[in-house]
Amino acid sequence: MSKLVIVESPAKAKNIKGYLGKGYEVIASMGHVRDLPSARLSVDVDNNFEPKYAVIKGKENFVKDLKKKADKADYVYLATDPDREGEAISWHLATLLDLDLDEKNRVTFNEITKHGVSEGMSNPRSIDIDLVDAQQARRILDRLIGYKLSPFIGQKIRRGLSAGRVQSVALRLVVDREEEIRAFKPEEYWSIDAKFTNPPGKKVFGAAIYSKSGKKLKIENKEQSDAILAELENESYVVSSVKKGSRKKSPTPPFNTSSLQQEASRRLSFQARRTMKAAQELYEGLDVKGVGTLGLITYMRTDSLRISDEARAEGNKYIRETYGEKYLPKKPRYYKTKGNVQDGHEAIRPSVPSITPDMIKGSVTTDQYKIYKLIWERFIASLMESCLQETVKVEITAGDYIFTTSGYTVKFDGFTALYEESKDDAKDEDSAPLPPLAQGDELKLKSILSNQHFTQPPARYTEASLIKALEENGVGRPSTYVTITSTIVQREYVKREGKQFVPTELGEAVTKLLEDKMPNIVNVKYTSKMEEDLDKIDSGDKDYIEMIRLYYDDFEKPLEKAKKDMQGVKIKLKEEETDEVCEKCGRNMVVKVGRFGKFLACPGYPECKNTKPLVLKTKAKCPECGGDVIEKKTKRGTSFYGCSNYPACNFMTWDLPSDDVCPNCGKSLFRRKGNVLYCPDTEGCGFTKPVSRKKS
Repeated sequence: MSKLVIVESPAKAKNIKGYLGKGYEVIASMGHVRDLPSARLSVDVDNNFEPKYAVIKGKENFVKDLKKKADKADYVYLATDPDREGEAISWHLATLLDLDLDEKNRVTFNEITKHGVSEGMSNPRSIDIDLVDAQQARRILDRLIGYKLSPFIGQKIRRGLSAGRVQSVALRLVVDREEEIRAFKPEEYWSIDAKFTNPPGKKVFGAAIYSKSGKKLKIENKEQSDAILAELENESYVVSSVKKGSRKKSPTPPFNTSSLQQEASRRLSFQARRTMKAAQELYEGLDVKGVGTLGLITYMRTDSLRISDEARAEGNKYIRETYGEKYLPKKPRYYKTKGNVQDGHEAIRPSVPSITPDMIKGSVTTDQYKIYKLIWERFIASLMESCLQETVKVEITAGDYIFTTSGYTVKFDGFTALYEESKDDAKDEDSAPLPPLAQGDELKLKSILSNQHFTQPPARYTEASLIKALEENGVGRPSTYVTITSTIVQREYVKREGKQFVPTELGEAVTKLLEDKMPNIVNVKYTSKMEEDLDKIDSGDKDYIEMIRLYYDDFEKPLEKAKKDMQGVKIKLKEEETDEVCEKCGRNMVVKVGRFGKFLACPGYPECKNTKPLVLKTKAKCPECGGDVIEKKTKRGTSFYGCSNYPACNFMTWDLPSDDVCPNCGKSLFRRKGNVLYCPDTEGCGFTKPVSRKKS
C-alpha cells in the first residue's frame, strides 16, 4: 500500500520519512495552503460570518500536484503541527483533497524521534472540529477588526497603518508605561551604610541603618543624614541580635513558549523571533554526529508545564548518574499550569534527555546550540532537589539606632549546580556570607557614609517583560507573541532602545485615538475575556458563530459612530525635521511618509513642492572616492551600505559603517561578523581590531 503523509515543513518531512521508510511518501505543505484573500474582506457578515477561503496565491500548482498524489495514494495522513493552527491546516487540506472529515487520518507528533513518530502514527484520530472552529473564530475576528479598523486609523492619522485585536493592546501597555514614567516624580531619600570588622576577625562586612528607638527610619535629605551621623560619631557598635534560619529555593518549571522567549531574551539577548526560529529547527530535526537525525526538542508552541513519565525517568537517570542520588527529590515534583491553557502536549523539553548540549555542539548552529542548552538545563534542573540555604540576620545597636545586615551560605546546592533562572530586575541581595557573629560582640567601625538616592520610575517594557505582561493578562497566545512584538516595531509604533520598547509619537497617536473612539479594542480585560471565550470554543463549550456575532456587534457600532464623529478630521503628527536644506527655498526639509515609504519634502508646501528621496547618511566616508556612505534597503528591507556617488562609484558592503577611522591610513572603519572593525582600503592597509560587546 502507498501512504501519503502531509506535514508543514521540508525539514520535518525529510526526518519523518527517515523513520517511516518504504511505502510512505512524506511531503510538506509549507504552512497554510488556503486562507482568506487579503484583497477583500472575505467574510460574509450577513451570512453567519461565512469565510470565503481561497488557495494562497502561488500555491495553485502545488495543490494540483497534491491532489494527484492523494488520488493515487491508498491512504492520506494529515500530520501538521499539534496545535490549533496545525489542526486548521489539516482541515483545509482535507477539504481541498475531498477527504472524509470523520476518517481517522489526523496524526500528531509531540517530538520528531523514532518513538514520537511511531506513537503518532499508531494513534490516528479524526480532525478535531472544535479546534478548527477556535482557529477560524480567531482568524475571522482578526480579519473583521483589522480590515475595518485599519483604514479608519489610516484616514485619520496616516496611510498604511494597522490596528488589531491583540497588537493594539500590546501597544497600549507600552504607551501606558511611558505615561507612568513621564508622570513619575522622583523623591529624594538617603541611606547610611557602615563597614565593620569583628575583632580579631579581618573580614569586612556591611550593614545599613534601619531604625531609631524602634521606629523605621526614613531619611529625606542631607540635613537629616548629617544630624544622624553626628549622633553616631562617638557611639559603640554592638551585635544585639543574631537570627539564624534556613530556606529552600526550588527550581523553576520546564519551559513553555512564553517563558522560553523571556529567558532567551534576558540571558542571550535573543529577540523572540530568533528564539522561535532556532526552537523550530530543533523540533523539526537535525543530523547529530554519533546520534543520527532526530528532533531534539518537543513541540515548542505550548502553554503546558506537564512532562511525560518516560521523560521524567530518563531525566532522573541522568541526574542520578551525573550528580548522585542526593540531587533527586524524595518526592517527584509536579508543576501546575496557571489559568486556562492548552494542555494537549508537554512542556518544552529535550526529546531525548540523555543527549547533552556538549554532544550536539559540533553538529548545530550557534543559535541552535544556545537554545538547546537553555531548554536542556532548565528541564534537568526542574527535576532536581531544591537548593538549601542557611540564612542569618544580624542587628547591630549604636545608641538609639539599629543597623541590619543579612546573608546566607549554601548548605546544599541542589539544582543550582546546573541552572538558575535570570531575572529582569536581578538584585544581588543577601549574597555575601557574613563572618561568625554572636550576640554581644563589639564591632570595629571601619567606615560610615551617607548616600543620596532618588526613587526610580517603573522600567520600560523589554520584549521579555512585555511578553510576560501579555501572558499574565491573558492576552494573545504563545504562537502569537512573536508576531505581536515584531508588528508594533515594524509599524513604527514602538522603537527599540537597547532592549527597551519606547513608543513613538505615531504609536501614542494611534493609542489615544483608539482609547477615545474604540476603547474595547485597547482594553486589556475585554481582550482577555475575548481570549477566554475563544478558548471555550476549543472544548465545544461555545458556538463560534455566536461568539463572533457578539464581539462583532460590540466592535461595529462604536466604529460607525467614530467615523461619523470624525468626518473631515485629520490628526496631524509633528514632522521630523532634517538638516537637508531645500535648494529651491532654503527651508529645512522634513520626513514624510508616502505610499512607497519615507521621503523628504519641503515644509513650505503648497508654495514649494520640492521633494527628494530620503538618504540615510552614516558618518563613514567611501574608501574608494571619499563620498558619503549611505544606508540602502533591498526589496526585502535588509540594510546594506553604498557610496552616495553611485553609479559613478560602485562601492557597496553589507558590513556596518562605524564612526572610527583607521589609525594607519585615516579611512573609515567597518564592522564585520565576529564584531571586528577593519579597514576596507583597497590597497591593502589590513588594519583590524576586535570590539568589545559592551561597546557595540
